[in-house]
Amino acid sequence: MSLLFRPRRVAPIARLAFSSLILAFVVALAAGCAKRETPAAAGLRTRTLLVGNQNEPATLDPHLIDAFTDMNIAVALFEGLTVLDEATAQPLPAAAERWEISADGLVYTFHLRRDGRWSNGDALTARDFAFSLQRILSPKLASPYAYVVWPLKNAEAYHAGKLADFARVGVHVVDDLTLRLTLERPTPYLPALAALAAWMPVHRATIEKFGAPDARDTAWTRPANLVGNGPFTLAEWKPNARIAVAKNPRHRDAARNRLERVEFFPVEKSDTEELSFRAGQLHVTYALPAAKIATYRAQSPERLRVEPLLNTYYVNFNVTKPPLDRADVRRALALAIDREALVRTVYAGAAQPTRVLTAPDHSGYAPPARPTHDFAAARALLAAAGFPGGAGLPPLSIQTLNDDKLPRVAEVLQTMWQRELGVRVGIEPFEQKTWIQNQQSLAHTIALMGWTADYADPITFLDIFRTGGGNNWTGWGDQAYDALLATAANTADPAARFQVLQRAETLLLDVAPIAPFALASRAYLIHPAVKGWGPAPLGFHRYQLVELANP
Repeated sequence: MSLLFRPRRVAPIARLAFSSLILAFVVALAAGCAKRETPAAAGLRTRTLLVGNQNEPATLDPHLIDAFTDMNIAVALFEGLTVLDEATAQPLPAAAERWEISADGLVYTFHLRRDGRWSNGDALTARDFAFSLQRILSPKLASPYAYVVWPLKNAEAYHAGKLADFARVGVHVVDDLTLRLTLERPTPYLPALAALAAWMPVHRATIEKFGAPDARDTAWTRPANLVGNGPFTLAEWKPNARIAVAKNPRHRDAARNRLERVEFFPVEKSDTEELSFRAGQLHVTYALPAAKIATYRAQSPERLRVEPLLNTYYVNFNVTKPPLDRADVRRALALAIDREALVRTVYAGAAQPTRVLTAPDHSGYAPPARPTHDFAAARALLAAAGFPGGAGLPPLSIQTLNDDKLPRVAEVLQTMWQRELGVRVGIEPFEQKTWIQNQQSLAHTIALMGWTADYADPITFLDIFRTGGGNNWTGWGDQAYDALLATAANTADPAARFQVLQRAETLLLDVAPIAPFALASRAYLIHPAVKGWGPAPLGFHRYQLVELANP
């Protein structure tokens, strides 16, 4: 770059000053022409991790969260009695430093850490957890995840409004640092449940400052208002742009936290995310377009991760809407899904076909064997239901998340069902908040849905479809299914318990309020400077264990 100008005569002192101005101008211009530091490079210097998170969160209230991407942020701001180890999905001490279990498995005594603090400096006590458990079980709050607290004695009755006295629920504050929980029945995975968002504590004074404890969507979750007990605090929330969390110096483990800040970006399209990653705007993407997996595997394998995830995708039928109120119609649609072809077309090796709901896990459970697709049987079922060749069926619609994969899944189903059954299907893509709300309110006919395990046990999948369950968005309920889940909950022998759960899963798949189709892995991009970010079958990471170091 050259500079063209004509100097004029100046006095010696003025000439010196003028020369200094010219030098400053040249330096500034050269700096402007130099390559600018990318956000990712700046993040290495400032210890700021930049993470793609696909969707704008609907809420940061841990007792109202029902989306995986919202939970990704909540784990930075709050911490339960336990946390789940990323690699093994097993519970570890967190706000509680230890716990004891009675011989009959019905009483858990959690001992809180003496150095537990809220982000405003208040002591974290057993009373905070008791208040929080009462809040999530409040019928008025209507938490979609309250059912994971039901193992507590009388919790389900209190949540249903059948019991008004919370003192009769199995939650007892022994002292500031001791919480005793009494269960309805033995629940060996209770320490894993205690790590979930539904069990996370909320700061009572802050909640009540902005409304009633059971009021929804108050201002307590906004920056400068939110008080949490997690390793980070909420620093910034720019809707549809960025959420930033800053290191919490009062967290018990702050000395080990190598990050000063984490920024989450709601980038819905994975191809946009991939471009942002290449432009140095992200350290970790949420996903990667399936079409680009092979390219990265060949050219930049050190930046590619394809990891197992305890995750199942399924077709979610609204059984309250004819003709999907008929099991034979739903079974016909389920049988007419060639899952191998679907996964091959859409996922490019980042998923496996499945006909069952439960994902492979670490517990030893074997899901029931299911038949492969059968177009002829599907046509016969539909004809017997009174809709030969699809005649007489109204047009159906599939609601889908507006990402880079599920609309393509919908297109494959649209083609298969039209070709094999004569069923006409439309496709309606939505952003995540509307997509979820429509299913919660049964404002859908068919939807595509995914579920990632909360912990490594088959009940995390099967419990979804309990009658009236907060995440049962099918409108389906079955007393026989509920009874099997109850029997399993009261069966101490693991092998016998798994047999009962296999019967429950078989019943669910036979009646077909859902049609599972894929076990998804997680394919994403990661900067080589990100250390301590290992495979996580549940998908969540403890950001306080992550470090940014020049590769």
